[in-house]
Amino acid sequence: MSKTAVILVNLGTPKEPTAGAVRRFLKEFLWDRRVIEGSGPRRGLWWLVLNLIILRLRPAKVAKLYASIWDQDSPMRNILNQQVGALQEVLNEQFGARCPDVYGAMVYGDPGFSQLLQQLKDDGYRRYLVMPLYPQYSATSTAPVYDQVARFQLAQREVADIRILKDYHDHPLYIEALAQSVLRYWQDQEPSEKLLMSFHGIPKAYAEKGDPYPQQCLQTAQLLAARLGLSDAQYLATFQSRFGPAEWVKPYTDAALASLAGEGVKTVDMISPAFSADCLETLEEIAIQNREGFIEAGGEYYGYIAALNADPAHIALLHQLVKEQAGQWFEPGAGS
Repeated sequence: MSKTAVILVNLGTPKEPTAGAVRRFLKEFLWDRRVIEGSGPRRGLWWLVLNLIILRLRPAKVAKLYASIWDQDSPMRNILNQQVGALQEVLNEQFGARCPDVYGAMVYGDPGFSQLLQQLKDDGYRRYLVMPLYPQYSATSTAPVYDQVARFQLAQREVADIRILKDYHDHPLYIEALAQSVLRYWQDQEPSEKLLMSFHGIPKAYAEKGDPYPQQCLQTAQLLAARLGLSDAQYLATFQSRFGPAEWVKPYTDAALASLAGEGVKTVDMISPAFSADCLETLEEIAIQNREGFIEAGGEYYGYIAALNADPAHIALLHQLVKEQAGQWFEPGAGS
């Protein structure tokens, strides 16, 4: 029977909260053509900006932010390991001896996705279900996973059987998992006047070129709001983490919070549905920076609802996705 691997893939994180480690991570991440598009002279200009300005000025500042949320290891890497262990346990229960082995990897940083693919090949694996933990597809996040798979396959005489999960932004179990996380929060805390659903942003130009990401984010928001029984006035979908001078998709999360406070909204709850694991963008930017901005603008209460992380409902979703994408690989009588 062919050895089979399920690989959970997230974006990445520095190896440690130091300026040197952050610099290496940012250089790999920001030099990816999928993340920062451009060719010819524009590519050369970006090289200069990246290497002479960004990688000299930002790493020390970003390292301090990472240090403020670091707990033995990066939160994203800790959570990825928890997700791998939890999914392996439920797959063991269902498939027994035919169960696939579950691994975790990062597109940028450690443990590296490309390196893991090669390691698994050397260890005799021939079937791979790759599951990028990005509910909404974007050329800036999911597509680099496809790129690394393509480069891996180009080097093989006999290509591996690789399936890739493209997105799951409207999957019923994903929406239900999000809804349950909100409802649990509201059991302990009275619902605020507004529920903000903050998604990681992308440049507006990328959306205009056809990236479906903003539309998928809005669909997720609409489905979650419907599941929670919210009116249009009770929630708002926004976009966070913009970078550089170009215009990004709107509304911006920080600007929306300031605007709401200015309109007299005193309480908001915040959830970031695009993040499958809490990380710098949620634990520091959303939970701390944006809270401070809202309170300074006149707000009185700001609640952050954690990412799905290794919540049982999230693991149940991943389990179902494995069955939908490649369940026949593990059933009795499946070919070798």
